[in-house]
Amino acid sequence: MEVSIEINGVEQTHDVEPRMLLVQYIREVAGLTGTNIGCDTSSCGACTVLLNGESIKSCTVLAAQVQGMNIQTIEGLADEDGTLHPMQQAFHECHALQCGYCTPGMVMASVSLVEKNTSITENDVREGLEGNLCRCTGYHNIVKAVLQASGTSS
Repeated sequence: MEVSIEINGVEQTHDVEPRMLLVQYIREVAGLTGTNIGCDTSSCGACTVLLNGESIKSCTVLAAQVQGMNIQTIEGLADEDGTLHPMQQAFHECHALQCGYCTPGMVMASVSLVEKNTSITENDVREGLEGNLCRCTGYHNIVKAVLQASGTSS
């Protein structure tokens, strides 16, 4: 079936299998490999992207289900000149990553979380990101980065 999806501001139209997952479409068809495949069961959040501004786990959605919608991936956050998005910059400055595997999904979920909450607390961040797993950092620096990007001090 033919699917048209706007990814990072660029219209993508391709023929795909009806059962193709959005994460597969993003990586294999659109060629954007920043979105990671972690668990294939929606448990880890490594595949988190923004769908019309809302964070979703792209391993739980079929590409056909997002026909005509807007997807933003980690590649679409930074400015064209390479200036990092404030959340990416905060993750960098706060050393909120180690191996980096969870980082794209964690950043995307954090962007959505901060955009939905005008005043965010450490507890809000911990609860808001509980569907995104990190096996390396213990979350302290991730929470610190989200609070920094939101303008809230930790």
